[in-house]
Order: sequence, then C-alpha cells, then structure tokens
Amino acid sequence: MGAQLRVYKRRIRSVTATKKITKAMEMIAASRVVKAQRKVAASTPYAQELTRAVTAVGTGSNTRHPLTTEAENPTRAAVLLLTSDRGLAGAFNSNAIKAAEQLTERLEREGKQVDTYIVGRRGVAHYNFRERTVAESFTGFTDEPTYADAKKVAAPLIEAIETETADGGVDELHIVYTEFVSMMTQTAVDPRLLPLRLDEVAAETGKKDEILPLYDFEPSAEDVLDALLPRYVESRIYNALLQSAASKHAATRRAMKSATDNAGELINTLSRLANAARQAEITQEISEIVGGASALADATAGSDN
Repeated sequence: MGAQLRVYKRRIRSVTATKKITKAMEMIAASRVVKAQRKVAASTPYAQELTRAVTAVGTGSNTRHPLTTEAENPTRAAVLLLTSDRGLAGAFNSNAIKAAEQLTERLEREGKQVDTYIVGRRGVAHYNFRERTVAESFTGFTDEPTYADAKKVAAPLIEAIETETADGGVDELHIVYTEFVSMMTQTAVDPRLLPLRLDEVAAETGKKDEILPLYDFEPSAEDVLDALLPRYVESRIYNALLQSAASKHAATRRAMKSATDNAGELINTLSRLANAARQAEITQEISEIVGGASALADATAGSDN
C-alpha cells in the first residue's frame, strides 16, 4: 500500500507541474491574441481598399496584365500555405494543411502543375516527411509577422507570376491560411490572389452594386498595374500572416485551457485514489496493531496459567 501511495503522490506532483506550464501558456497566448487581433483589424481595411483600387484600374483599362487577366489555358499554379512554427495549437495546422492538399488535388484535376510555397515549420515538416516537393519555404516569424516578412514571402511569388509559364512561371496564385473569425472560430480558407476575380472582390468588400470610378492613367495603365502588383500581393500576404498568427494564438489558448482543465480533473482523480490508498494503509496498520496486541494478550494469559 505504501508503494502505491508514493506512486500516486509522484503522479500528482508531475501533473501539477504540467498544469502550471499549460496555465502559463494559456495566459501568454491570451495576451498575444489580443495584440494580433488589433493588427488584423488595422491591416484589413488597407488590404481591401488596395484590392478595390486594383480592381478599378483593371476594369478601367483594356490592358492585359497578370494581375487582372486570366490566361486562356492556365497550366501552372502556385499555392502558398501558411502554418505555424510551433505546435500545441489543436487542429490549427492540420486544418490548414488539409485545405492546401484539397486545393492542390483540385488544381491538378484541372490539369495544372502546382508549385507549393510554405510558411511555418509545421507545414515544412509535414511535406518533408511525405517527401513532397516544396518550391520555397519560410520559417521563424509566424508568431509575430512583420511587413518585411510579408515582402520576403511575396518576392518569389511575384517573380513567378511575372515569368512566362514556359520559363517556369505560374498563371495563378492561391493562398491557404486560417482566417480569424472570433476567439472561438478560426476557419481555413483558400482564396485565389491572382488573377483577381471581380465578383469575389465585390463579395469581400460588401459593395456589389458599387460603381467604380473612372481613371486617366499616366503614363499608362500597364505601368500603374506593374506598380500596384507587388503592393497588392504583399498587403494580402501580410494580412493573411496576421490572420494566421491571431488564429494560432487563439487555438493555442483554447488547447491550453482544455489541457489545464483536464490536468485539474486528473489531479482530483489521483487525489481520491491516493486518499483511498492512505485509508487502506491506515486500516491495515490498525488491524496489524490490534492483531499484535491480541496475540500479545493471549501469550501473556497463557504464561500466567
């Protein structure tokens, strides 16, 4: 009984230490998600307005440009997958990876060759373990991304979209990330960044019936679109990075709270088992004492006789 009681006490100490860690991680994630949510709220209007400006330029000119014009027979597509560098976030990474794999399968069924770009160690590890080809990967900044990080990620994608497919370029650019809806809801989405779809832009901005302004272009519409292309891609990727970071922190907070609650329940269960073991040990000791006293009394009575 004593050995069993020591086992229970050792497990209680171990679970209590784990509970302290998960509680601390929950509090850290809760503080970080608030900051990330503020950054998302600050960057989203800029990304939406820039998208509307690009759409207005595209509809106001007849220039064929990779930003607004779809290829007649697209053969190659780039998919940017946003995951996290760290785990302990529930199904956050697995949902994004699953959405990317489904998107890749759909594009391949359409006859397109897919080049995959990945942000985050979790996504890189997933693809490397399955020996899948990755065009380029980026790690080390998923918890607190900056605009400089977005520019670094966007650079090879912009180069690929500006290159002819015969020379290794792509016709389409898709991005898969986790959209931050609320503290309890985060959804993996896979929008197409390039070429722009006017109906999707209208749905995103909530202004389907809006009449876009007419522009005069100087020196030309193509030059304007060339200047807007990197800004558009960088801003959308930056917003997606922020959304993904906020979603990751929210998922971590939720997962750590669940782990903390489960640790508390396990401690209560182990405490009850330890109490039962201690009571059984005390009962056994009392029984041994009573039995020893009774045997001693019998022995004393026998010697007197």
